[in-house]
Amino acid sequence: MNRQPKKELTQQADPRHRVRLPGFLIEEEVGLGDAIKRVTYAMGIKPCSGCDKRAAALNRWMHFSR
Repeated sequence: MNRQPKKELTQQADPRHRVRLPGFLIEEEVGLGDAIKRVTYAMGIKPCSGCDKRAAALNRWMHFSR
């Protein structure tokens, strides 16, 4: 059996999951990590040192688009 090597998550260009939302809700494509970052900022929660890594990992996992 010939198996091709799997791509690493850091090299993956497209997110694993894409959720389509109506156009009146969002204008541009937003990752899950960015959405969570915006909500926590609006609630007044200060980011920690791992927040950017976590947001990047969540952005690779799911995107919201039109």
